[in-house]
Amino acid sequence: MALNKENAAPDVTAGTATGQHLCNDKSSIANEALAGNENFAGPEARQRSNSAALNSDSIESGAVEESEKKSDKSSLQEISMTELYDRVYEPKVPVVESLLYPGTYIFAGSPKVGKSFFMAQLAYHVAAGIPLWEYPVRQGAVLYLALEDDYARLQKRLSRMFDVEGTDNLYLATDARSMADGLEAQMEQFITRHPDTVLIIIDTLQRIRELGGEQYSYARDYEVIKSLKAFADKYGICFLIVHHTRKMEAEDSFDMISGTNGLLGAADGAFVLKKKKRTDRTAVLSIVGRDQQDQELSLEFDQERCFWKFVSAETEPWKEPPDPVLEAVSGLFTDNTIRVEGPASLLLEDLKKIDPDILIAANSLGRKLNVSAERLFNEYGIRYESTRSHFGRCIKLTKMKPKEETEKKE
Repeated sequence: MALNKENAAPDVTAGTATGQHLCNDKSSIANEALAGNENFAGPEARQRSNSAALNSDSIESGAVEESEKKSDKSSLQEISMTELYDRVYEPKVPVVESLLYPGTYIFAGSPKVGKSFFMAQLAYHVAAGIPLWEYPVRQGAVLYLALEDDYARLQKRLSRMFDVEGTDNLYLATDARSMADGLEAQMEQFITRHPDTVLIIIDTLQRIRELGGEQYSYARDYEVIKSLKAFADKYGICFLIVHHTRKMEAEDSFDMISGTNGLLGAADGAFVLKKKKRTDRTAVLSIVGRDQQDQELSLEFDQERCFWKFVSAETEPWKEPPDPVLEAVSGLFTDNTIRVEGPASLLLEDLKKIDPDILIAANSLGRKLNVSAERLFNEYGIRYESTRSHFGRCIKLTKMKPKEETEKKE
């Protein structure tokens, strides 16, 4: 018996002698819409429909217990380490590789330091699918809430930066409601109209936060970011929230973010753009986050085009070393093979033909792929799914088509 392999050419498969699929149950943890015609650019719909897709094993084994927990809202919703490894979560695809991921981020700097120019530059590059400096981007719709500008100023700024080369994927608004007055509903309506949304920029935080007292406490600061983060996580998008730094200098750039530590505490990360002197053309962009390493980038402002140019990075982005199992999984896909499907035992046999030094046991291979699903998707372009039926556990690996190839066929 061998793995079922589906080739790009129609009706060309290699399976069992009877021609049956090795996995007869098609109830998958993920959308079946994720067939081989899907491209790299858009996991948003999957994240929105099920931001944390659960492995069907964990659903079956703990269905009764889980149902009892959910019915009792006072019960602590804990899971074991084993259950955690048995779950498959949707991969987070970077908005800007190594710099910006789905989630909620603060972008802080002193007034008139060049934050709005940076926002326009970032928004245009993501919307147009153009790398930001040397960093690849994930193309998608971008909503830029330029709440301290008007459309006439935006027109002048954008035409100076990009001439008259526009993009239909970049949407601009100069007015929006506050968090307390319906901003979330407005953004939901936008995402409904533009389901490929990957980035929403809010410029600035003060324009959308709730009013109530002259000073903001840690709890209030934390709550406003927490609300935005919940929205971002629900729809699988990235929020970039422009904010100011305080006048007082600090050894740690992130201590200069105006307000309490509640802002940074609730956010997934932050950027601080800082000049030594206001008249300087150079600046340092400090970056910290949960999904990327801490970095410092040296930038230079092009006064003629109003662009921020990349000068250097303090450190090169760290990359995980090659993983023998994932390398072997990638080796299963020839030029024609677009899908591999079968039980873990048969998959392991084929992996060992590629790399005889692989020592992992068949019963551990599923968990290995569970925890590596994001890396498989982002680095190798392979979507991993795991299902379970009365036939046993089934692993399905699908080679995703690059966006450029899909667009050419369309």
